[in-house]
Amino acid sequence: MAGRADSTVLAGARVVLPTGTVENGRVIVEGTRIAGGTAEDARTLDLSGHWVVPGFVDMHNHGGGGASFTSGTVDEVLTGIRTHREHGTTTLVASTVTGEMDFLAHRAGVLSELVEQGDLAGIHFEGPFISPCRKGAHSEELLRDPDPAEVRKLMDAARGTAKMFTLATELPGGIDSVRLLAEHGVIAAIGHTDATYEQTVEAIDAGATVATHLFNAMPPLAHREPGPIAALLEDERITVELINDGTHLHPAALELAYHHAGAHRVALITDAMDAAGFGDGLYQLGPLAVEVKDGVARLVEGGSIAGSTLTLDTAFHRAVTIDRIPVGDVVQSISANPARLLGVYDKVGSLEPGKDADLVVLDADFGLKGVMRKGEWIKEPQIG
Repeated sequence: MAGRADSTVLAGARVVLPTGTVENGRVIVEGTRIAGGTAEDARTLDLSGHWVVPGFVDMHNHGGGGASFTSGTVDEVLTGIRTHREHGTTTLVASTVTGEMDFLAHRAGVLSELVEQGDLAGIHFEGPFISPCRKGAHSEELLRDPDPAEVRKLMDAARGTAKMFTLATELPGGIDSVRLLAEHGVIAAIGHTDATYEQTVEAIDAGATVATHLFNAMPPLAHREPGPIAALLEDERITVELINDGTHLHPAALELAYHHAGAHRVALITDAMDAAGFGDGLYQLGPLAVEVKDGVARLVEGGSIAGSTLTLDTAFHRAVTIDRIPVGDVVQSISANPARLLGVYDKVGSLEPGKDADLVVLDADFGLKGVMRKGEWIKEPQIG
């Protein structure tokens, strides 16, 4: 790390703003924030031939750097956070996996402290309130119906830091749980679900606003039984999460989602587990054993995909170079949209004066070159 950039002008790059891309633009950093004017003693960093985009915001992430957000110590969780920061994710929500209720309540207490001190942006509970028919890499014997009282128990344990719950809303208590979450300003996400089209519409009308990793862990789209996918794609109230790692989604599925939902309703996520930024090997995802081979995580027993080893710089690169999505649309999906959903767009998610100086520097081929968080270089670009 090179330390804090107290007064720095990042000049000459293509800068992606909410209003569009500025050629030969500049971003002015004063202390921890983006400024509207330049101090006389400002240092200038020439980033000609590069891109400057907002720091990435990951609203669905289970770990990285060999560390699990579900079971790791505080130091291990911080290791996972640092790993993702080095790959451009300057704002991150910690996701849990299915476990015993008391264990999840305890984890909520641990993670909430990291939210309160500014290391995390919130907690996402993925499980245990999900369908055994679409459990993915969750322990079936620990699954339960989404009883609003138990949802409330986890909300209370998180001390106001719970940002999202993934629910199979067709299960008993599902709709009431959606209403409870909506009343308290917590995102109700539909996922790991076996719902019909009609049941999904009912959940959206009750207040659900996110599709947890669309296409994965839900019935496929069919012409007589369109299921949850059609309902989630067609409704303007829903933001769809997409895991763009080349394993979870065929490029045509990604294109379908962008075409029907539009970039303003897509959130690119990692759904990362411990191995992200770490390597192949054997891992634990909650109580389940996972083998990572050639960067793909699967359960040892059964072979289900078990999260990803994705980092958001890779998701960005794939989206622009392989999927041919316009850069501005990718920035919207990877920064602005999740920031809005999490209620932090006033601080992060775009390069505007007054916001935190969270940004990513990419080369002409969209390779990661630099990461700044709150005015401090996590990874300083080596130019020249």
